[in-house]
Amino acid sequence: MGEAEEMQRLARVRRVAVTGLPLPTRLVALVAVLCVFGLVMVGSASPVISTSLYGSPWSILLRQMVWLVIGVVALAVTSRVDYHVWRRVRVPLLVGTMALLVAVLLPHLGVTSGGSSRWIGFGQLRIQPSELMKLALVVFVADLLTRRAEWVFSPRAVVAPVAIVLGISAVLVLKQPDMGTAMVLCCIAFGLLFLGGVRMKSLWRLAVGLVLAAVVLAIVDPYRRDRILSFLNPSATRSGSGYQVWQSLIGLGSGHLFGLGLGGGRQKWGLLPNAHTDFIFSVVGEELGLVGAVLLLALFLGFAWTGLRIAAGAPDRFGGLLAAGIVIWIMSQAIINVGAVIGLLPVTGIPLPFISFGGSSLVIVLAGSGILLNVARSDLPARRPASAPRSAGARRGGGHLGVVGARPRPAGARPASARPASARPAGTRPRPAGARPASARPASARPASARPASARPAGTRPRPAGARRSAPERRRPVQA
Repeated sequence: MGEAEEMQRLARVRRVAVTGLPLPTRLVALVAVLCVFGLVMVGSASPVISTSLYGSPWSILLRQMVWLVIGVVALAVTSRVDYHVWRRVRVPLLVGTMALLVAVLLPHLGVTSGGSSRWIGFGQLRIQPSELMKLALVVFVADLLTRRAEWVFSPRAVVAPVAIVLGISAVLVLKQPDMGTAMVLCCIAFGLLFLGGVRMKSLWRLAVGLVLAAVVLAIVDPYRRDRILSFLNPSATRSGSGYQVWQSLIGLGSGHLFGLGLGGGRQKWGLLPNAHTDFIFSVVGEELGLVGAVLLLALFLGFAWTGLRIAAGAPDRFGGLLAAGIVIWIMSQAIINVGAVIGLLPVTGIPLPFISFGGSSLVIVLAGSGILLNVARSDLPARRPASAPRSAGARRGGGHLGVVGARPRPAGARPASARPASARPAGTRPRPAGARPASARPASARPASARPASARPAGTRPRPAGARRSAPERRRPVQA
């Protein structure tokens, strides 16, 4: 164990030298700052809507604080559970989440709010199954790519199962309707398939099929069609479907460089719908200005960079894919939300991770961060002695970006150490492991008796084994 402990110490020294802080500490710090930032902005953006709905300007903030406490507990629990446990519960997690997505659409079970049936529960205790579906898809795809690491080039073995699960879950989510979550699910699947080593040809075929399906759904559904048209030209529809985006742009523009001050925003006073949920980034830009908005984006970029470093240093293929999937999930959701707020993407109605008001989103995102933290704390030398063999998935797994190791070896190819005995010269015996061939040793390292007679000076007598010549004998030959 001495060698393993030394390897662990050197790995920690390298991490500290590169980042200034260990990766787990850095991840916890980033998540804590994002959560505090979000709590402050929810408290600033929600007084008006909170007063009109609950009669108190602090009701929404207090509810967010309760959800944050529950989310911190979820992070603490998942960070202490070995991430390999998620492989054993992947099927119950996936099937149970899909059952909840179906239950949301059933009358008297799903809770409808704002024209969408996305919640299930009663009173203030509600959960959003589509948020849990993101975590379930990450675990399912990471496990599939790990178990079938040697068949990643086969579309039927890898791409087909992922496409089936993605298609069913996306259709159930679109029925709510929730186009934003469907886009996040597609980003998770495509990102993990790419990192897992799937051929780009297969990915392009899947992408074309999903784009065609999305176009058909957008044309058939008038609600989605209006959203897309308003995204293309929000000023032309600012009194109709583009009203929300137009008011968001007004709020961002009025913030200038340093903003109007925390709590000094004007758009949240009934002009900007969903200011404390989907469009909270507009409130950030209005009250904290360009500096505050850029600072928030820098925090998300720091989270992504830290998460990818954790994925690159994961002990095995499943850990690397699981960590990368969580990063793709959170960052794609953040990009889609910010893109809709600034008018670069259609309005999809998904919250900004860690920042927007919403219990299900905050708790599940923090639970995913806890899993990422567990991968960061899992050090390879501490978990397995240096002499122990690695698992087949960790030894043969591969990906495009080197997150989870080298590219898998083609089927039927044998390693160099597996050469048959017939490949050795006739009459030779197999060399013990670790022994060097005789030709690799210098002549001076061989005993004198092993040298040929022609190598001794003329007139010298062979020396008995173990005898040592004196200095005069070494200088002159013995006379006959």
